[in-house]
Amino acid sequence: MKAYLVGGCVRDRLLGLSVKDRDWVVVGTTPSEMLTQGFRQVGKDFPVFLHPETHEEYALARTERKTAPGYTGFEFHAAPDVSLEDDLQRRDLTVNAMAETPEGELVDPYGGLDDLTHRVLRHVSPAFAEDPVRILRVARFAARFAQWDFTVAPETRALMREMVESGEVDALVPERVWQETNCALAEAKPSRFFEVLRECGALARLFPEVDRLFGVPQPREHHPEVDSGVHVMLVVDQAARLSEETAVRFAALVHDLGKGITPREEWPRHIDHEERGVPLVEALCERLKVPNEYRDLGILVTRYHLHYFRAAELRPGTMLKTLQALDAFRRPERFELFLLACEADARGRTGWEQRDIPEGRIMRNALQAAAAVDGAALAAEGLSGKAIAARLAELRTQAIAAAAR
Repeated sequence: MKAYLVGGCVRDRLLGLSVKDRDWVVVGTTPSEMLTQGFRQVGKDFPVFLHPETHEEYALARTERKTAPGYTGFEFHAAPDVSLEDDLQRRDLTVNAMAETPEGELVDPYGGLDDLTHRVLRHVSPAFAEDPVRILRVARFAARFAQWDFTVAPETRALMREMVESGEVDALVPERVWQETNCALAEAKPSRFFEVLRECGALARLFPEVDRLFGVPQPREHHPEVDSGVHVMLVVDQAARLSEETAVRFAALVHDLGKGITPREEWPRHIDHEERGVPLVEALCERLKVPNEYRDLGILVTRYHLHYFRAAELRPGTMLKTLQALDAFRRPERFELFLLACEADARGRTGWEQRDIPEGRIMRNALQAAAAVDGAALAAEGLSGKAIAARLAELRTQAIAAAAR
């Protein structure tokens, strides 16, 4: 029995990153021998065990064989005669197919260290094409390692495109697409995830609402970058800079979907793209089983992001109605997320990244002034029902007007 550190922990150590989780592969043993030594089995599909003291995962070396379409159609084989090289060969990328002995000796049969040095994401073997999830993983790793300018190897990009054209990517279940997407949104440069998917054609299959934004022009005076798809990628990265909340980054991704269905004869203007975008956000969230909090914030940002841009011009009454529509009085935390996504939209334009953006301050001041109105005192004045609501709205409108002076 021999145990080796494998995968991400080896890769990250070589990149100089902190290693959080360590995974092991065990060669030359059987499940019964693992249990005899005190390991606890947790894997159902294939033998994975927890160390009796460290509780780290130890998986028996295994091979796999494609038996059906999609990412679940595999048959696994784990036995003492499966070598470490056999196990590493089934992994997705060479940078993830390295191992290390407990003494620190590197085992690198597929050139992972060389690819790591040259910042290349390259598939280990043709078996890569058997699992469509690997398309998403490559895109996610591109986003994770964007700060080091990792690129996808040309032959891997070509293979990914073949997988898309063959329909293999269509077998992905929505939950897995969302899981990988949510992880990618958490990276420092999430735009790379969507760019890599677009390069191989997968974006059009998985996120057609986002894909159709590319090539759609916008007015240059408001969008120096012109292209709607380019703008959204800039906005997503600005959202990542402004907030660690992946819900904000998702809202940034979907806020302009309506521009993708603007009639061509109306280009580069996009009148009412906010309302046209809402059903698209709803459909995307329904299709991918996106959590409700992401969906709700995405819809609010889609519908009201132009109210944010016009904050300095809004009449006090309109500002109050906007705050009420955003449910800002009852949910101030979500209101802050809305403002962050809108600020990302403002900064996600070529040359606008460092501009002063006063709109957030204007809307915060309006909410603070309106919320300071004591609604409980109105009941003491003898008002009730609709009369209280009308008087409260009147006083809040006056407070917003005073705060704007």
